[in-house]
Amino acid sequence: MPKKSPPKIALVIPARWGSTRFPGKCLHLIAGKPLVQHVWERSLLAKKISRVLIATDDERIAQAAREFGAEVVMTAADHPSGTDRIAEVASRLRGVTHFINVQGDEPLIDPALIGDLAASLTRDPKIAIITAATPFRDSKEADDPNCVKVVTAASGDALYFSRIRIPFHRDSKDKSSAVTPMLHLGIYGYRRDILQKLVRFAPTPLEQCEKLEQLRALEHGIPIRVIQTNHRGIGVDTPADAIRVEKLLRKQPKR
Repeated sequence: MPKKSPPKIALVIPARWGSTRFPGKCLHLIAGKPLVQHVWERSLLAKKISRVLIATDDERIAQAAREFGAEVVMTAADHPSGTDRIAEVASRLRGVTHFINVQGDEPLIDPALIGDLAASLTRDPKIAIITAATPFRDSKEADDPNCVKVVTAASGDALYFSRIRIPFHRDSKDKSSAVTPMLHLGIYGYRRDILQKLVRFAPTPLEQCEKLEQLRALEHGIPIRVIQTNHRGIGVDTPADAIRVEKLLRKQPKR
């Protein structure tokens, strides 16, 4: 009987030029390096990852990535989401069993968190999709619709993601019955078959209502495992975010 090959994980960083608030942000220099290079370098430090690739449809990003040594995959320009872009990459790679999606605007992503996701994903074959969440800092953050909330079942699988605070605390006088949601972090891991299945589905009603792509999986009965972490990166959505990240990076010891 042939020996079964061990799981192989590819980490893919989707990177696009277009951004409503910050066009070209992937190549914006932060502490002397393009934003996407910081993401790539931190991803390389994660354990259990076989390959780290940058997926883009823009030759400017591709050229810059090649210059700093990254493996680049050119993809179609009409992908509606990073998941679709990763699925195209998956269709070209052979022998890869799992994929991790790290956003191209997360220069402070924690390599240990990536490794934890990878380990959980490959250790339990029942996990179809995995993501992460962290406690909210305060009520103001929890009420922000740009901060996505998630509540989970006892199994650790997501029950629902929402832009509003969930669940509704009906008996607010009873503090013992309060349930605090967690802040969802935009990092995902997928089994190869589930990734390919997911992108074949049309957008679903809840997904379109909340503008949250992960709800498509839940609406089709695909469970999403959520691991809790104390890590919280800073996504770069504006030039002001880039300045804040640069200050933090300059304080860190050089690797």
